[in-house]
Amino acid sequence: MYLSMNNSGISFEMLTKFANGTPINAPAGELLAYDISTDTRTAKKGDFFVALRGENFDGHRFLANAENAGCVFSVVEAVPEGCKMPCIVVDDTTKALGRIAKAYKGLFHTISLAVTGSVGKTTTKEFIYSVLSTKHKTNVTKGNFNNEIGLPLTLFGLTAEHRALLVEMGMNHKGEISALSEIAEPDISVITTIGTSHIEHLGSRENIRDAKMEIIDGMKPGGILILNGDEPLLRDVTTNGICKIYVGMGDNATYKAENIRAMDDHTLFDIRLHDGEIMNDVCIRTLGTHNVMNALVACVCGILLGISEEKIREGLLTFTPAAMRQHFIEKDGYTVIEDCYNASPESMKAGLEVLCHTAKTKALRPVAVLGDMLELGKVSEEAHRSVGERVAKAGVAHLVTYGKAAKHIARGARENGMDEKSITILESDVEAQETAKHVRAVIQKGDVVLFKASRAMALERIVNLL
Repeated sequence: MYLSMNNSGISFEMLTKFANGTPINAPAGELLAYDISTDTRTAKKGDFFVALRGENFDGHRFLANAENAGCVFSVVEAVPEGCKMPCIVVDDTTKALGRIAKAYKGLFHTISLAVTGSVGKTTTKEFIYSVLSTKHKTNVTKGNFNNEIGLPLTLFGLTAEHRALLVEMGMNHKGEISALSEIAEPDISVITTIGTSHIEHLGSRENIRDAKMEIIDGMKPGGILILNGDEPLLRDVTTNGICKIYVGMGDNATYKAENIRAMDDHTLFDIRLHDGEIMNDVCIRTLGTHNVMNALVACVCGILLGISEEKIREGLLTFTPAAMRQHFIEKDGYTVIEDCYNASPESMKAGLEVLCHTAKTKALRPVAVLGDMLELGKVSEEAHRSVGERVAKAGVAHLVTYGKAAKHIARGARENGMDEKSITILESDVEAQETAKHVRAVIQKGDVVLFKASRAMALERIVNLL
């Protein structure tokens, strides 16, 4: 993997300082690198190579490959015997990657924004990007580059042309977002929701809240934290000199979405601003009240950065969902809502809202294909049953569950009055072709079918085989 760096290059001496490392086999003169590589399969001449370690890989094994590919020097934890390549030795290459990225970011004058949350962080990030891009050239997190490796690599994409940096921050454990915030040093941060994702590791929603609040650790006094005002756990949080702005649909929101109107394929809503003024008939080309909240955050970011109302509206209209997130696909007489990137109880229920709205407005039969939600620990069974309850009460015509934990969705649906004949239970160890066959047997022309599960379930395989 490599990303663009400053066209003027970075010297071996400067990288040694950035990494707080020790030079070994230092060159006699100036030695410049122009790109970073963490994977020798994509390395090229002029890169510097960072030998990362993980559970299933060790970049130190490929130093010779890096040199053969044309890498000019490497960042390592130890120099192999006989290695003649210039190296910078550090205590931990992953932490050094973060130090280098932070220092590299300091070479540019950009406003930095960061987004985290249990649900909706990627969609919110994309809404913000759509708004920011109407005025500023913005460097943004791509795909799932939201961890201790991906975020630094995003920062290396900065150039002198960028006026804004927009990063997403993910986490599984306490301390991870703190480290990312210290690297990115956001001027504006966003916490979308506090859900139950990763409760297996963190134990409670309060602990999840505290882990998300680590996003302020790298912020300087005077920074702005945008919070979901409809989430009780985020009310009255301590921010240590960081300004708080609440957004939502309740009365305590500084910026409030109201008069929400769901149309066939778009949503209209009004925004009551902090001064009482109203932005009427804001339009987004997507459905669901959760997306109204995501768009509201983007509006506020635009306002804070001096983007005009006209440009904010224009940016929201250009938003399109990221891959496998509320993606509508027309097939042989039926509609698929592919929402397979990830799942939590909160996002499952939001997906069902979109499913049933689509079915109602287009006179279609709603069908849900729902798989396991992972990393829920001891609340897993209860969480899956609560989704099943929502399935039954929402009026879904047929439910297909896929996976061991998803059986409890079926149980929750049955307990809340859904007919046994309207439920199909499939095991996740069945071949994808066979699973698709069972799903095809359920679907009829005139259906709208929601596919949603945690990423590891790879439910998009079934969509592709229909």
